[in-house]
Amino acid sequence: MLWIKTLHILFVISWFAGLFYLPRIYVNLAQATDAASTATLLGMARRLYRFMTPLAVLALAFGLWLFMGYGLGQGQGWMHAKLLGVALLVIYHLACGRMLKNFEQGRNSRSHQYYRWFNEIPVLLLLIIIAMVVVRPI
Repeated sequence: MLWIKTLHILFVISWFAGLFYLPRIYVNLAQATDAASTATLLGMARRLYRFMTPLAVLALAFGLWLFMGYGLGQGQGWMHAKLLGVALLVIYHLACGRMLKNFEQGRNSRSHQYYRWFNEIPVLLLLIIIAMVVVRPI
């Protein structure tokens, strides 16, 4: 079980690295004025999203293995809150993908300020999820 937990943590950390950085690329894309920098930033965003999606799948798979295979947290309030946070992260991840498509199609209508605030969402979700696992308040 400890190896499964180790792999789960590794892939969660890796996924979060992408969730933290991709919206920063969007900040720069929203500010880009020339075609060359836009093309470079779009390439970076595409590669990062393609890289972080399998990491998310692996993080979720190993987490599910721990939950279903070992029964960790089953029936406990903290786990329900954690799973809600994870579901919100998956929605956030998919929203990042939708935003990438909008940038690729030249349909972004949001300012760099929006993406700066949008970038704070995974930080808050991470705080909630870690607090649920470590403190187990409910």
